[in-house]
Amino acid sequence: MLELGCGAGLPTTRQLAERFTVTGVELSARQVALAQHNVPTATFLHADITQLDLAPTSFDAVAAFYSLMHVPRHEHLGLLRKITVWLRVGGILVATLWPHGNEATLVDDWLGAPMYWSGFDSATSTRLIAEAGLHLLCAEEETIEEFGVPITFLWVIAEKPVPAPAQA
Repeated sequence: MLELGCGAGLPTTRQLAERFTVTGVELSARQVALAQHNVPTATFLHADITQLDLAPTSFDAVAAFYSLMHVPRHEHLGLLRKITVWLRVGGILVATLWPHGNEATLVDDWLGAPMYWSGFDSATSTRLIAEAGLHLLCAEEETIEEFGVPITFLWVIAEKPVPAPAQA
């Protein structure tokens, strides 16, 4: 399983590693060091998820919990296409995205660090998932409370389909 944006590995990476072989990817070197300490059974890469070059069909699943929204939206389709290549046939993508369009927002201090947000509306995001070659199994907007404020995310589950037979 590939986890894009694993942070310090807690709690999600640790829980995933209890059941799966996990490779976590994180932009922050400090977070990678913490993740290696917190989840010694997983493998971690210090990298920008948009710049990853991984072997084709090397993962059964890709999780992108709250990470794709920190990628400039003009890079979403390219990253989704890479995810499709990394997944084996029948592999699953589980991800959170914004349900509303947001070209770019930069906050200088979000929990002690600068943070970038970007995304499309739900319809565009689900269209891009299909355009990247994935079959959308589920797309639901869910609202949670974050720091005392209700916030809505688009949760998606998509599968890499069996390729269509070649036409003669």
